[in-house]
Amino acid sequence: MYGKKVRLRFFFIFLILITLSLSIFLIFKSLEKNVVFFQSPSEIKILSEIDKKKIRVGGMVKKNSISVKEQKLRFVITDFKSEINVTYSGVIPNLFAEGKGVVAEGYLKGRNFFAATKILAKHDENYMPPEVKKALEEN
Repeated sequence: MYGKKVRLRFFFIFLILITLSLSIFLIFKSLEKNVVFFQSPSEIKILSEIDKKKIRVGGMVKKNSISVKEQKLRFVITDFKSEINVTYSGVIPNLFAEGKGVVAEGYLKGRNFFAATKILAKHDENYMPPEVKKALEEN
């Protein structure tokens, strides 16, 4: 019914579609583990069970909650409904401060305690690095 050229063309189009579909599936599957999400303290309170895997907790640093003792930073992350106590040893980002947004990556030690391995300070959409702000003011 169809000639040899037409069948060969259909075969190559089919092969390209299958390859493209498989590539897209593999890309999405590999990105699934690397998507950056965080959970709020309220979401952690309602977890059915505490896993031993690394998670991220995000929220605001509670006012008057930061304390540093023996190179250990302790603070409280809140979403204004629930709170979680965080401990961290390491380099603190410059934007980290009370009343500012923060994302802590680490492991849950209970529903109220979190051991952070990394601190990521967040800034709002109005943030501008001081160098850029100074350059704009000079111009």
